[in-house]
Amino acid sequence: MESEMHGIGDTARDSGLSVSALRFYDRAGVLVPAWVDPASGYRWYGPEQLPEARLLARLRRAGMPLADIRLVLAGRPGPDTALVRGLLDAHLRRLERGLSDARRELSAVRELLDDREGAMPPTPTAATAELDLPAAGLAAALDAVRFAAGTDPGLPVLGGVLFDAEDGTLRLAATDRYRLAVARAGTAGRGARSGRERVQALVPAPLADAMRALLDGAESVRLVVGGGRAALEADDRRTEGRCLDQGFPDYRRLTRLPGGRRVTVGVPALREAVRTGPACVHELREERGTVAVDVTVLVVTGDGAVTVAGHGDRERDGGGAVRTAVNRAFLLDALAAGARERLVLEFGGPAAPLAVRRPDDAETFSLLMPVRLEDPDGSAA
Repeated sequence: MESEMHGIGDTARDSGLSVSALRFYDRAGVLVPAWVDPASGYRWYGPEQLPEARLLARLRRAGMPLADIRLVLAGRPGPDTALVRGLLDAHLRRLERGLSDARRELSAVRELLDDREGAMPPTPTAATAELDLPAAGLAAALDAVRFAAGTDPGLPVLGGVLFDAEDGTLRLAATDRYRLAVARAGTAGRGARSGRERVQALVPAPLADAMRALLDGAESVRLVVGGGRAALEADDRRTEGRCLDQGFPDYRRLTRLPGGRRVTVGVPALREAVRTGPACVHELREERGTVAVDVTVLVVTGDGAVTVAGHGDRERDGGGAVRTAVNRAFLLDALAAGARERLVLEFGGPAAPLAVRRPDDAETFSLLMPVRLEDPDGSAA
């Protein structure tokens, strides 16, 4: 029998559906495998089910609700296709109405931005900050935020590290939209000229990496930012370059989070649980196309234990459990950047960012945007 059938992995590859989606459609009774191995539970699909799976994948990518997909698949083999065509036409009209609404709202947003720019023209500043800093502190801060810098060429403003000097203190920040990292690099030593005026410089990632390379083996460094440039001197070595001429998001505003549950975790054990534990595939829609990422579901139970759960394990979480789903690779990056054997995870809820904090340093932390896991019918998982 197995020789005439396709396993779930092959069916996923040939249809464009993920393995986790095929499992869901089986549970939902939409695409039930022709045979399930009673010993292993492995799903097998018949040759005639592959075209159905491909059609299902296309309907899902088009955003059709599960209730309509059921009817399309049930009505497709019949001689009368009026129902199927009617469902497709109705869904297309919904999409067109949604696109029209989105265009109208985005046009209104652009008008508001244009009005604000016209009423409040930016005032250029020639302020410069010069700070003498411990090399180890700046190196640790760069290591804590560099992983979060963006790489999307369509958003060059996120492709760097923000150097934010104010009142003699330097903070760094980086974000790629899906994660944000902030660190305090230290306070300027005597002889530095920083002033109380806030000076910000968006240092492109290559220049930030060059600065980081100068820090190894140095004791103290001088950082100069302002006038569209940034320079770092360490002993007899120096690197400098132009900064990105764009405004960085207000990271202080992005870090205002609702209160949540704080749990201290052992990093080695959690890292291993995340690395080897269950994960589900999530399709992230970006301008460049759809990208499949592995998502980890973290659960903090009523007694304060943090576990890694499967996508469909909600019924086993127990009362009072809080679930948060995040990109698995991003979580591993944040745990490594935390640079501690123990870290504090702050859970604000399924729709709030997950905060990864150092227990001994309140000003160095990272935030991971939650992934909203949805079953193909659009309901939150």
